[in-house]
Amino acid sequence: MFDPFYPFDWLATQIVTKLLGLEIVSHLGSSLHFFLYDVPKVLTLLIVISFIVGTFQSFLEPERVRSLLEGKRTFAGNVMAAMVGIVTPFCSCSAVPLFIGFLEAGVPLGVTFSYLMAAPMVNEVAIILLWGLFGLKVTLLYIGFGVGLAIASGYIIGLLKLEKWVEPFVWELQRSRQGVAIEDEDSLELAMTWNQRFEQGRFQSSEIVRSVWLYVVLGIAIGAGIHGYVPTDFIVKYAGVHNPLAVPLAVILGVPLYANIAGVMPITEALVNKGMPMGTVLAFTMAVTALSLPEIVILKKVLRPQLLAVFVGLMTIGIISIGYIFNALLL
Repeated sequence: MFDPFYPFDWLATQIVTKLLGLEIVSHLGSSLHFFLYDVPKVLTLLIVISFIVGTFQSFLEPERVRSLLEGKRTFAGNVMAAMVGIVTPFCSCSAVPLFIGFLEAGVPLGVTFSYLMAAPMVNEVAIILLWGLFGLKVTLLYIGFGVGLAIASGYIIGLLKLEKWVEPFVWELQRSRQGVAIEDEDSLELAMTWNQRFEQGRFQSSEIVRSVWLYVVLGIAIGAGIHGYVPTDFIVKYAGVHNPLAVPLAVILGVPLYANIAGVMPITEALVNKGMPMGTVLAFTMAVTALSLPEIVILKKVLRPQLLAVFVGLMTIGIISIGYIFNALLL
């Protein structure tokens, strides 16, 4: 079977065995091979796929996303919001202006939450790394359950009618885009040439790589250490399939943790290689991605503690449940 990353594997093997004179099965040799193989592989994936996604995103600017979701109600709105979130992965620092803008444009609270849950959790960096490290099946399961969680959680928030727990200043804001005609937005989109869209893709690819390459290298370095030096028995004993509390413990650990997804994913790869169940690892990954501390702090500016607690609670329970389901499906 064709392996597009075989040249990286071959080069890493040559460096470890021929240049450094180490055995691949040794602790140091295994760690170095893991590091030398994963760094170019992950960075190549980031460059190529983020360019493709960035080019596509030229069709979906934040203002157009807001207009797509405006007026959408109940379950259909949650589904559309989560699907749009997949292809418009704006960073968590955009949470507050997007949240305000969506509510200001008439997007229901629950629909807004479906978007805000899906966008950071099922973003292009997570998908790229999952596909490259664990394959298509795991990636599709992650996307499916991640989007499903965003839809279900947003729908529940909508049913509970929790608008009273949004900070009052949000409702007092006036629409900032009155007088902007839809025709103007369409003409702006049509004015972009394919060369300009490709340039946007190139710019986004370079920005993503520039912002995450250090996390990638550090994460792979930590993963390499785990791969080469942490005993398999240790991982299996405390986080293996025989520990029924492994999934909730992994999620609880991930909720307050702030780490870039590009830095976490290589660590999860090493944990899987050491025997940690895939569901436990992916639940941890989802918790780190969807419930990062900075995003919670930012959202606290527009949400009262009661609504923030509902958001965190729904996501935590959902991710724990998904972890157990993942383990059942992927064992």
